[in-house]
Amino acid sequence: MRGFNYNNNSNNNNRYSAYPDYNNSYGNYQAYGQQYRANYGTGYVPNYNNNSNNYGKNLAPIDWKTINLVPFEKNFYKEHEDISKLSTKEVKEIRDKHKITILEGENVPKPVVSINKIGFPDYVIKSLKNNNIVAPTPIQIQGWPIALSGKDMIGKAETGSGKTLAFILPAFVHILAQPNLKYGDGPIVLVLAPTRELAEQIRQECIKFSTESKIRNTCAYGGVPKSGQIYALKQGVHILIACPGRLIDLLEQNVTNLMRVTYLVLDEADKMLDMGFELQIRKIVDQIRPDRQTLMWSATWPKEVQALAKDLCKEQPIQVNVGSLTLTACRSIKQGNISS
Repeated sequence: MRGFNYNNNSNNNNRYSAYPDYNNSYGNYQAYGQQYRANYGTGYVPNYNNNSNNYGKNLAPIDWKTINLVPFEKNFYKEHEDISKLSTKEVKEIRDKHKITILEGENVPKPVVSINKIGFPDYVIKSLKNNNIVAPTPIQIQGWPIALSGKDMIGKAETGSGKTLAFILPAFVHILAQPNLKYGDGPIVLVLAPTRELAEQIRQECIKFSTESKIRNTCAYGGVPKSGQIYALKQGVHILIACPGRLIDLLEQNVTNLMRVTYLVLDEADKMLDMGFELQIRKIVDQIRPDRQTLMWSATWPKEVQALAKDLCKEQPIQVNVGSLTLTACRSIKQGNISS
């Protein structure tokens, strides 16, 4: 079914036993989806539309101070002994070689140029090798250890730099370390994207690299019927990749909730602000627990994105730039061709 991905792994058969039988997903959809037929909605609110101010008006604010939040784990990084031995000079040489600049942040993990030394579980390493990835790209060299450490991060990297895997693979590790989802729970990972095209690209990466784990994902964006998206969310997904407008539609309809989100990603944050999504983003994030981990990605760094980052990142984020410090354009980096 479009927009729904479920990977079955026999090693984890009892992990999500609270969910209905997925062997006949399409049949379930046919039965369940009748009440949602032809329910479209745009999911996109351009910045010239005054109605954008009405988006999210029916979302009840959450007073997080009154909620007893269940603690969650977000630091999974154990530095490899070879990485621990790197001197300050060697760390600088690696960053200089790959045009990595740390613009802001403290206690920044050292860069890791080998997929075998990052500390990923075996199933992640296997998925990388199955996709012929033998070495990380520059943003992954620095982004993986930061994300696995549970730190907030702001990444400036070109489109085509491998940034999707820089946040998706740590998300897999994060998901499988959390308490089991229960029927009716919302996602653990939320990725906000400006367009349906980007959302689908991210989803395809999730599918490609999640075959070794029992992780479900779906997309939510406008321009298509809501029925398939509603069905997938009602069944339960670990990763939701969404455009802000459609997500607010679904939240206002109580299709899902963001109470379980502990890993938040904003991809192409600058583009989302250019498209007039700032108000929607802020209303969505207000629905997410404040002690979450937040990762923001942007090709540019205007003052509007800086202000948003300051508000959304509850901890001092590590700001990483890959490539030119005046990054505006992009050249595609071929994954796996970085020497280790």
